[in-house]
Parts: sequence; structure tokens; C-alpha cells
Amino acid sequence: MTASTPEQRRILVVLVAAQVLSGAGLAAGITVGALLAQELSGSTGLAGVPTALFTIGSAAAAVGVGRLSQARGRRPGLTLGYVVGAVGAMGVVVTAVTANVVLLFVALLVYGAGTSTNLQARYAGADLAPPGGRARAVSIVLVATTLGGVVGPNLTAATGSLAEALGIRPLAGPFLLAAAAYALAALVLGVFLRPDPLQRARELDESPVVANAGPARPVDGSVLPGAAVMIVTQLVMVAIMTMTPVHILEHGHGVGAAGAVIALHVAAMFLPSPVTGWLVDRVGRVPVAAASGGTLLAAGVLGAVAPDDSTALLAVALVLLGLGWNLGLVSGTAMITDAVPLARRARTQGTVDVGIALSGAGAGLASGLVVAGSGYAELSLGGGIVALVMLPFLAAGRRRRIPSDRHA
Repeated sequence: MTASTPEQRRILVVLVAAQVLSGAGLAAGITVGALLAQELSGSTGLAGVPTALFTIGSAAAAVGVGRLSQARGRRPGLTLGYVVGAVGAMGVVVTAVTANVVLLFVALLVYGAGTSTNLQARYAGADLAPPGGRARAVSIVLVATTLGGVVGPNLTAATGSLAEALGIRPLAGPFLLAAAAYALAALVLGVFLRPDPLQRARELDESPVVANAGPARPVDGSVLPGAAVMIVTQLVMVAIMTMTPVHILEHGHGVGAAGAVIALHVAAMFLPSPVTGWLVDRVGRVPVAAASGGTLLAAGVLGAVAPDDSTALLAVALVLLGLGWNLGLVSGTAMITDAVPLARRARTQGTVDVGIALSGAGAGLASGLVVAGSGYAELSLGGGIVALVMLPFLAAGRRRRIPSDRHA
């Protein structure tokens, strides 16, 4: 079984198409979620609540998608996740019309299912890939999110105008796009993701050809180091990213400027994936993961020292932030996939993604409070320092160098 089999190519094409669509849905909450909460509540301290809520919703969805995928396959799990995300996005639009903050927060919880599903799709790309090509397969799925993720924030003004024409608050406009994008992604996966990659991998795992595939090469990873890398990178990225649009608007810049910075950030989160995947497979999981910590530290320092009136420096900081997240996600995903056998892979991956989502929820909630109490510079610098927490876990994982089965 190789990454170039017709089945794997077909699966990657379908996943890429779905990710292009879902990337636009993912970008809505990143770009205007905090701004919408601030507008409805009138409080900067609550601006981080939307990110916290849709990441809590993402955590709940990660459990559901993981368990459904374990029992029935990737197709039903991912399809249902996107459907729920679309419902949540429409809920945000409805609550924006009614100006009900409580209902807004409930809708954001449901909307988080789309975020979780977007990330869990990366595992489907690796199901039929051999160990030496897993990171590259993951990277192909991730990079597809770039188009929707970059276009989405840059449509903030256009979707806002559409919403205003419909009698809706302009900041709810991107959630109209998110609802349509998630619904289309669900349709693509539900109809075309055949064969189901996880189910097919299990069939091949039981065949004599795969069972006698020969000795596996050692890989440097295990569940704990891989989980630690992805949890820490998510925490740092979400904390700084959440408050950047608020920081930009508070210093005299418009929503368009905030959208452009976030678009660059999202591009850096996903666009480098092919190079990252190649590096992870060639150089190793641990070195690339360690590089993610250093990149996040640099992002935090630059964000802290950037002048308040300089969106250019903030854009560079957010690009580094996205790149650090990308390095951590691809390397951490490869570690988890290497460490867990097919018999419990989907459920374990879902459990790890719960930790990732909860770290993002805590970061989103705390970010608004930190900025309200201390400032954006303190938040950014603190986030960069926190990124170094992953290094002891990586050192422990490097010493163990747990091998994996070629078909695990």
C-alpha cells in the first residue's frame, strides 16, 4: 500500500475539495467572532468568549466525530460534524439579528463542530498512507484549507454588505458564508468519500500482504509528546490570534485591515504544509516539533514589541504564529498516528483533539481577560514563553523512540 494508489489519490482529492470549502467556514469565527461578541456585549473582557465557546464545542464534537468514525468510518463522522457546524453558523446569524448574547454563545458552541471536523479530516488523509508518507498525506489535506481560509477573511466586507442588505448586523455576514461552506463540505464528503479510508485501511490491515510487509523503521514519537505539542501550539496560537483583531480595531484600523492580517495568519497556518510534511518525514517528528516552539516564541516577542499603529509588524507576527502552529500540528499528528494501532486509532485521535480544543477554549477565554487587565503586549509575550513548555515532552519522546508497525 503506497500513497500513490488510486484509492489514496481519490480520497485525497475528495478531502482536498471538502477542506477548500470548510476553510471558509473556519475563518468566520476566527475573523469576527470576537468582534461580534464585543459589539453585542459592549465589553472587551468578553471578546475572548466566542473563541472559548466554539473551541469547547469543538472539544465535544471531537469526541463524537472520533467515536462515530471508530464505529462507522470517517465518512459518517466527518459528514455529520460539518452538518452540525453549518447549523451552528446559521444559529449565530439568527442570534445576531435578535441581539441576544446568551443565544449567540449557545450557537457558537454548536458552530465549533465545524472547526473540530476541519482538523479531524487530516487523520483521514493518513489512514491509507505508509508510515514514511503520513506527514505528507496530512499536509496535503491541511494545505487545502488555505484557499477557503484566506478567501474567507477577505470577504468580511463583502459578506457584511450582504448581511446588511438582508437587515442583519454586518459582522454576522461571514457566518452566512460559513453555513453554506460547511453544508457543501458535508455534501462532498457524504457523496464522494468512497471507499471510506479508515474502513479500507482496516481491510488491508487484515490481509496477508500487509501483515507480511516487513520490518518497520523506528519513528520518534508517542501519544504523550505528540499530544503535548499540539495542545501547547493550539493554546498559544488561539490566545494571541483571538485578540489581534480587537487590538487592531482599538488602534484606529478597520475591519478590512483586521481581516487582511487574519488572512495572512490563516495562510501561514496551512500553506506551508507540503514543506512541513516533507520535513517531518525526512528530518523527523521531534526536530520539527521543537522548531514549532521556537517559531511561536519569535511570534510572541514580535507581537509584543510591535508598535500599536503598525499592522505590518503584527502581520509578520501572526504569520510566524501560524507557521509555528503548522509545524506543531503536522509533526504532532504524525506522532499520534505512528503510535496508535488501527484498532483504536480514531477514538484516540478524537480524544487527543479534545485536549487540543480545550486548550484553545481556555486560551480564548483567558485572552480577553489578560488584554483587559494587562494589555496585548503582555498576552503576546506570555504566549511565546508558554510555547517552550513542549520541549521537555519532546526530549522524553526522543529518548523513547517508540517504533510503529508499517500498517499501524
